[in-house]
Amino acid sequence: MIITKKVGLIVNPIAGMGGRVGLKGTDGVEILEQARLLGAQPESHNRALIAIQKLLPIKEKIELITYPEEMGGIIAKKCGFQPTIIGSISKGKTTSEDTQKAAKDLLDLNIHLLLFAGGDGTARDIYDAIESKVVTLGIPTGVKIQSAVFARNPTRAGELALAFLQERTHRVRETEVMDIDEDLFREGIVRAKLYGYLTIPYERAHVQSSKAGSPETESFAHQAIAEEIIENMETDYFYIVGPGTTTRAIMDKLQLVNTLLGIDLIYNKKLIANDLNESKLVHHIQGKKVKLIITPIGGQGYILGRGNQQLSPDIIKKIGKENIVVIATRNKLNSLNGQPLLVDSGDKGVDELLCGYIGIITGYREKSIYKVVC
Repeated sequence: MIITKKVGLIVNPIAGMGGRVGLKGTDGVEILEQARLLGAQPESHNRALIAIQKLLPIKEKIELITYPEEMGGIIAKKCGFQPTIIGSISKGKTTSEDTQKAAKDLLDLNIHLLLFAGGDGTARDIYDAIESKVVTLGIPTGVKIQSAVFARNPTRAGELALAFLQERTHRVRETEVMDIDEDLFREGIVRAKLYGYLTIPYERAHVQSSKAGSPETESFAHQAIAEEIIENMETDYFYIVGPGTTTRAIMDKLQLVNTLLGIDLIYNKKLIANDLNESKLVHHIQGKKVKLIITPIGGQGYILGRGNQQLSPDIIKKIGKENIVVIATRNKLNSLNGQPLLVDSGDKGVDELLCGYIGIITGYREKSIYKVVC
């Protein structure tokens, strides 16, 4: 057997754990412990598994090199690989220092591609350790994913990695590593910073863009959308209001307290609860008629799976596609540069349910039709 390519794999086992429990990230020991107390479950292993399985057609032609246990060894073996295990970790107590050490060790082994599963914090760790000295690709498993170094979803990550390793694609591009201050994020303040660039395999249909903020001039458009939504609210329906400045205008117009970066719930135009996690949201809407109001992430186009993981696949199934109301200004849609809207809920069935064409409210009595893809 002739090994033609070396592939490095790093899994951040805690990435994404804070999403469904409404913690908006898991940076820091205290937040991680809080997430666990709230019942958070690991997300990264299952999502990494989806990506790595795509490499099985070239299993005999690559050497998969990874760190032990939850940092890659478990996933690689579960996929059917016989990985080369390097380094050591304290099981159940991995840190950002482990991620950085793993990246440096893999770089020293002259790998052709580094795959990592995590979020923006993990991308920062990779950049801090090795900068852009090897082609790298992120498997999105975090809560806040503003960086452009990630594939659109785990399936696309695996497909792109396979194409690159088989030399069916040769394009690479330097893309941004972005991150935000989680403490400020939990207070409703988004302060993003560019940390550097990683070189990734590039196919437009497989990778996500950087997040784009809303310009201050959008205020009038937000108000027009809010007027349209409020005028058409149905009696006896619970309305879940997702995060973002576009949805905030609805709450402001109703004179209700809003969680800019969380999930709020209203009923008959009255506030029921702010900043709900998955379990609390399920408790409130069980057996009720429900509609969901969400807005895409500017520049990326995600309507599910980025920053709103509280809206779990089970909740989306309960609501139904027909009760999902998508709102966006024309400027926000234009920021996508013709790319479709995206879903990455973590459940293939739910993603496929939402794919197709969906109506988007863009102003007062204005609506556009836009394509949604997985």
